[in-house]
Amino acid sequence: MAGVNKVILVGNLGADPEVKHLEGDKVVAKLSLATTEAYKDKSGNRVENTEWHDLELWDGQAKIAEQYLKKGMQLYVEGKIKTDSWQDDQGQNRKKTKIRVLSFTMLSGKPEGAGAPSNTQNYSANATSNQPSAVSEPPMEDDDLPF
Repeated sequence: MAGVNKVILVGNLGADPEVKHLEGDKVVAKLSLATTEAYKDKSGNRVENTEWHDLELWDGQAKIAEQYLKKGMQLYVEGKIKTDSWQDDQGQNRKKTKIRVLSFTMLSGKPEGAGAPSNTQNYSANATSNQPSAVSEPPMEDDDLPF
């Protein structure tokens, strides 16, 4: 039986994307996404718990991230969990878990000074080429998140 490896996240970018242009036309972007859940404890006090997720985008999506994504923007992300393993300089085994983004949608409006469209945009990897496809969706209203 085949397994399922799917992640859906909605959160805010913790920093501008880190983009690297590799050999050939390969491009990779690394992002840090914060997801926050809030609840009330037994005493009725509001408690917030923030998780940070390392995201990885490739090629067309990385180019879009470099051009349009900025710290604080809200994103909807679909992807899969990927774990890298290696040995460090001291011979210790290391692991890092990240989210390999398959598609994302910008939920917040365009940042100041950016040429991003003001409505939401969905960017997904295209199986036949590494170019993203963009599908317009109706604009979403801003929420009251403190980011």
